Amino acid sequence: MNIHEYQAKAILREYGVPVSQGAAAFTPEDAVSVANELGGPVWVVKAQIHAGGRGKGTFKEPQAGEQGGVRLARSMEDVRNFADQMLGRTLVTHQTGPDGKTVQRLYIEEGASIARELYLSALVDRGSSRIAFICSTEGGVDIEKVAAETPEKILTLTIDPAAGYSPFHGRRIAFALGLQGDQVKQCVKLIGNLYRAFTEKDMSLLEINPLIVTEQGELRCLDAKVNFDDNALFRQSAVSNLRDIDEEDPAEVEASRHGLNYVKLDGNIGCMVNGAGLAMATMDIIKLYGAEPANFLDVGGGANKEQVMNAFKIILSDKAVEGILVNIFGGIMRCDIIAEGIIAAAKEMDIRVPLVVRLEGTNVEMGKQMLSDSGLAIIPADDLADAAQKIVAKVKEAA
Repeated sequence: MNIHEYQAKAILREYGVPVSQGAAAFTPEDAVSVANELGGPVWVVKAQIHAGGRGKGTFKEPQAGEQGGVRLARSMEDVRNFADQMLGRTLVTHQTGPDGKTVQRLYIEEGASIARELYLSALVDRGSSRIAFICSTEGGVDIEKVAAETPEKILTLTIDPAAGYSPFHGRRIAFALGLQGDQVKQCVKLIGNLYRAFTEKDMSLLEINPLIVTEQGELRCLDAKVNFDDNALFRQSAVSNLRDIDEEDPAEVEASRHGLNYVKLDGNIGCMVNGAGLAMATMDIIKLYGAEPANFLDVGGGANKEQVMNAFKIILSDKAVEGILVNIFGGIMRCDIIAEGIIAAAKEMDIRVPLVVRLEGTNVEMGKQMLSDSGLAIIPADDLADAAQKIVAKVKEAA
């Protein structure tokens, strides 16, 4: 689960992490009010969307002289004008895709005097089962570009959760960032507080770009991007309350209401599978045979008839879908129950795209017989390769 920058900074502030003062604004009047409370003489007006690259982003139907989704205001008039120009408009960045995201809220923050810009992030390293901190002296720019062109400027340090954070971790990061004197002490404290926030809040990603050194020699987190582990939200009620469903894909939101795991992709073959591993294999084999999956959809191990029907509705809500591949292994889930759901969905929704179904496992013969007796244009498949070949061929034939 993602949250907005101002929400992330509020959490970090609770853990003693140095961040600039600021508050959210939903109207131009709110923006001016927040700026007045902060005092001056400089404020930063930031568009709040769940995507990076806002400063370099562009608005659809751009107006002359626009500066992207992060702007420096030097007067109350600037604050009001920038807020009026951003709110309600669509911001396009390298992470939003061409459709962009609508700006529905802003973050008004006090300005900062910047001497240096650094990069810092933390994430779960599944390879080592540790928490990895990544830092670089090249902050404020695309870290992917730094990694590709000058990887020697990036340090990765892992912390074993069993042992926990120790000051030497912070000192090593401080030295890698070229910090000196009191800044080293600040860094040791900062990394410790970030590690505590990361583990206690069940974060999966914490990115600060840039981490700045002010002209007064103080470390400050000028930006904050935080993702949380969805599987841990049951014990993070305060975090769950920060969810902004307006920033999420409507189909993904609808899927979550029915206990389905759905992620929209860019292809044209819809997939309905039970089990994440089988879903990944299904998407891979579709690509192997020359097509692209339109989604990841895992109905889980115990889906019922209603969930199967809802899964079909969600898949078909994507206008790009030109064919559907159902790949079910009946373990806990029975194939006859899946067949019943497929038949009901096909009749109710009048599915007009090719539908290939591969069933295997518990009550498989019963499920196949039900599909055969339904009188519907359902194409059976013997195995996964056969299923992928058939759906790809049918979609190309229809095209």
